[in-house]
This record gives sequence, C-alpha cells and structure tokens, in this order.
Amino acid sequence: MSGLKVLQAGPVMSVQDMGRPGLLERGISQGGAADVLALAEGAALLRQDAGLAALEMGGLGGTFEATGALRIALTGAPMMATLDGAALAWNASHQVAAGQKLMIGAARQGVYGYLHLGGGINSDSLLGSRAAHLTGGIGQSVQAGVVLPAGADVSSEIGLGLQAEERFSGGILHIVESFQTSLFSDAVLVRFAETDFTRGVRANRMGVEMVSEGEGFSASGQLNILSEVIVPGDVQMTGDGKPFVLLRECQTTGGYPRIGTVLPCDLARVAQAGNGAALRFDWVTLEQGLEIQARSDAAVKSLPSRCAPLIRDPSDMADLLAYQLISGAVSAGADPFDIGENT
Repeated sequence: MSGLKVLQAGPVMSVQDMGRPGLLERGISQGGAADVLALAEGAALLRQDAGLAALEMGGLGGTFEATGALRIALTGAPMMATLDGAALAWNASHQVAAGQKLMIGAARQGVYGYLHLGGGINSDSLLGSRAAHLTGGIGQSVQAGVVLPAGADVSSEIGLGLQAEERFSGGILHIVESFQTSLFSDAVLVRFAETDFTRGVRANRMGVEMVSEGEGFSASGQLNILSEVIVPGDVQMTGDGKPFVLLRECQTTGGYPRIGTVLPCDLARVAQAGNGAALRFDWVTLEQGLEIQARSDAAVKSLPSRCAPLIRDPSDMADLLAYQLISGAVSAGADPFDIGENT
C-alpha cells in the first residue's frame, strides 16, 4: 500500500480537507483546512480533486518514509523540504519512491504548510469528512508512528510548479457589514478601517487576535447582545474591544458583538499571517464584496492551467548525463555550408 509513515511529527499536524458544511444546527462548525487555497493549489499540481484530504502542518513539518511509490505536492506556507537529503521545490509536485525519506522543516514564512498525496490521504471518514476538528473533538492530531494511506491516484504527472498567491505576510482584509455593524458608531467604523493591526500571539484554528495601539472598538449595548449564529470571517470584539477574526474551527454561536465579516477569499491571509504581520481592514459594500469573491473563485478555477513544468537547476540533477544537452557537434574549422564536410 502506498502512503507515508510518520517518523516524526510537528506539534500542530492534522489531516484536513474542505470540512463539514451544513452541520451548524448540530453545533459543529465547518472546520477543514485553515488555508483552503493551498488545498486547491495542491490539487492542481497533482491533477486531482480539491476535495481530497491533505496533511496540514502548523509552523513545523516532520519526517516521513514512503511505504510505496507515490506522488506528492507541497503548498501553503513555504517550508524547507528534502527527499533523501536532496532539496525539493515548494509549490511543486514530485515523485517519491518506496523507502525514501521526506523531511519538512520549519515555515520560512506564514504558518500552515500542506503535504498532498496523489489520490489524497485515504484515512477514515466521519460525518462526511476526513478533517480533524480539533476544538470539536472530532479526530486528533497526527502523531509519530501513524501511516497516512494514499488513495487511488488517477494521474502520473510530476514535476509541475505553480506561482502561489502571496498571502503569508499580512495585507488588506476586505470586510462587509454584518447584522451587528449598526451597533458601532460611524466614528468607530472609520477608526477601525484606519487602524494598523498586527497578528497577536493568541491565534489558532478557531481565530486570530488583532493587536493595535490605542483604545478598543466598543459597541453600544454590547452587554445585552443575545447569542447568535457565527460563521468564519466574523470579526468579534472581546469585552475590552479587541477584535478577533474567526476562522474555520470557530464556535457556532456567540454573544460578543461583531463589527463585520471578512470575505472568505481573505481568510487564508488571516490564517497564514505570522506573529507580528501587518493587517488592515478595508470596508467594501456587499456588491463589491461579491465581485472580489467572484474574481478569487475564478482564479482558483484557473489554477490547473497555470501549472507549468519546473525549470530544473543542472547542479541538482543527479541524472544530468542521461540528457542530450548538445547535439550536432561540428569541426570549428569546417565550412558549415559544406554538407559533405560535416557529415
């Protein structure tokens, strides 16, 4: 059976896919990969469905041994990766032979890196998904000794690379009004958009703390707010007016006031922002938000066509002598137009 045996695992490693939509009434948020764009990128590189499960690695990867021949792809936060000591390109697909050891180090930028297998990770499914929902107690983190089985691989193409969208150093977060935006004064809303935030240390798959200088962002009558449904992207204010952007493992209901909702296409930027990364909110209308989201969705659909063969560095090619790099050699003193002379 093809797959990867985990010899050493980083502290925040789990199997993830697109999660479990439609279970809010049961108290289960969607969950799934913190960076769903990385899932789509890996699927494009391996020419397979983006709904297949991959391995999410938070901050640090691990060491793996192939139990059989398989294809892999590496996406998300760039990490140092080697196969039997030879460096591997990130945002690319590769062939792994049985017995080879794959080592993935710390993230050089961003937070969550992803290891994809040809055919996806064929682990047990629960409630329609293979994703571990760590805060909800569904599944668990991946530990050393676990074997990640690969599903049936429908392709054999390798050596593809992809220019990934930059989302690992903060940036602009487009935000639309929500049900409770009217609880905040116009002055607070303007100040919120003019404030420079950084990612705080309090961050996980549930949400990310936004830290800024100056006073907080309080709503009127916030102590009387009833608990309501919460979705990923909601920007919730704590009692001291500090915002948290909620992510895919957020709670399903809550009573803290929400100033607005970040567009789904910008949530990867939130999840992938490293400690201290600069972030800023930009208010957009619902119509503008739908246009921005539609452009992002179109870009995701175009990912397979944007994959291209990797340009290999000759110094990294152990099989260099197997390539015909020069052909048709002739004498330097011969007349190039004299066919008889050069044949």
